[in-house]
Amino acid sequence: MNPDLERLVHLQRSETELKRVDSEMAEAPKQKVLLDEQLAEERGRLDAAREALAAAQKARRHFEGELQDLEAKRSRYKGQLMEVKTNKEYTAMLHEIETVEREIRGREDLILGEMEKAETLTSETKREEVTFKELEARYRDEGRALDARTEALKAESARVAAERDAVAATVPQDLRELFQRVARLRGAAVAVASDGMCQLCHMKLRAQMYLDLKRNDEIVQCPACSRILYYEPPVPVVASQP
Repeated sequence: MNPDLERLVHLQRSETELKRVDSEMAEAPKQKVLLDEQLAEERGRLDAAREALAAAQKARRHFEGELQDLEAKRSRYKGQLMEVKTNKEYTAMLHEIETVEREIRGREDLILGEMEKAETLTSETKREEVTFKELEARYRDEGRALDARTEALKAESARVAAERDAVAATVPQDLRELFQRVARLRGAAVAVASDGMCQLCHMKLRAQMYLDLKRNDEIVQCPACSRILYYEPPVPVVASQP
């Protein structure tokens, strides 16, 4: 292969690898944000379960306070029942006692309902606490793994960038400028030619041009996309043993 063409191919491979590494490194903060969102969402569910449980417990205490007041009122009415002088007053007091007892039964039903609700919410809160702790542990593990991966990618990026710069320094200035110009326009400045076409823009090459390209002894650009072309022989397929 033409030495300058070989350098350009090497340069393109370094550029491609650097872009891959930098792209992967740029994904790490996004993954961190996703983990933060998942943890915040689960924290929200846990907080909601705890708040619902606290509300049920508060409501039960409120109804228990009302029940005590009603029971005190019933006791007071029963005490007054012995002091009434007429049948009319006696009947009226019985009616008051009956009304209070209905209210007492109503509060007892409400207390029972809140107790059942609290029992369900207690189980739900415990499940949410377990889920949150598991997610929190996974968050820490994955966060540490992401941090370690980011540091490794930074080192790899620095290594590949240094390799790219070293290769670029060996490329003649005119070819380096050509490489940079095409890269700005097309993203990749060098492309493989195989199956009679440029493998990036898929332009069919003239037969003679493709034959000449196979020698890899000249700097040739694709007529369609201007990328620098080189030929890479196909990897032979090894037949499996029967």
